[in-house]
Amino acid sequence: MKKVIPIVLLLLLFCFFSACEKDDICVDGDTPLLVIGFFDIEDNELEKDVSALRIRALNVTEPLNGEEAPDIDRTARDSVGIPLQITTNSTAFEFIIDSADDEDGNETGNIDTLTLNYTVLEKFISRACGFVANYDDLSFNLTADSDNWIQNVIIEDTLIENSSNIHVKIFH
Repeated sequence: MKKVIPIVLLLLLFCFFSACEKDDICVDGDTPLLVIGFFDIEDNELEKDVSALRIRALNVTEPLNGEEAPDIDRTARDSVGIPLQITTNSTAFEFIIDSADDEDGNETGNIDTLTLNYTVLEKFISRACGFVANYDDLSFNLTADSDNWIQNVIIEDTLIENSSNIHVKIFH
């Protein structure tokens, strides 16, 4: 009996400590951004900065994929990562080249509206991270006007699972 009690206690302690889990830390739980690259319409392989670029999300009532709307305001860039809405299947953006304000505070740049359509795919990562949203079946609609600065749009990857590659190429 004296030998059984220590063995039972060891088994109980083993069961108690094996039931405990380490604290989960989320390192892979970010919803990816849509990465857009800007390219020269004359040389499709040449990246080309957009001067004084401003991007504004349209008709957004809540933060995009848990983040605030993109803070791209009058900077020269050849690529940008922007969040998409996860509660709907489309997000519309105004892409403004040569953005500036007149004396009344009105926008004077050339505005093109690009609507991105997609299917939201929720993916479970872990208990610490929960779910992230990936996007599939990416397509677009460029609103035509008399002075579009965006000349062409090509979808490079219709599945958005990471923010490391260009998903959309915009030619200007």
